[in-house]
Amino acid sequence: QAQLEESGGGLVQAGGSLRLSCVASRRIFSTSASGWYRQALGKQRESVAIIGIGGSTKYADSVKGRFTISRDVAKNTMYLQMNSLTPEDAGVYYCAADFRGMRVWGQGTQVTVSS
Repeated sequence: QAQLEESGGGLVQAGGSLRLSCVASRRIFSTSASGWYRQALGKQRESVAIIGIGGSTKYADSVKGRFTISRDVAKNTMYLQMNSLTPEDAGVYYCAADFRGMRVWGQGTQVTVSS
């Protein structure tokens, strides 16, 4: 089974940028839809950005124009470039992929944005 591990979270000032990475233990991104999700304190987990098998992307309205999802299939890695961060972007960010008929989640990485 595949495992996912996020990295790149941390503390950033409002207006700053972070790049999150999600590394899979095996080749999955060439044949699996995947994406980034986040959960703020007291809120439900929400979809941030999704990338399809063919590379099509979808973004939450709140991050359009600021976040970019991408993947490097050869490196088994998916990325989320986050620019112009605001305090509303803070939370735990998770990567996920649909693999062998089930949803696989990473452990999450914390993003904190100071104003």
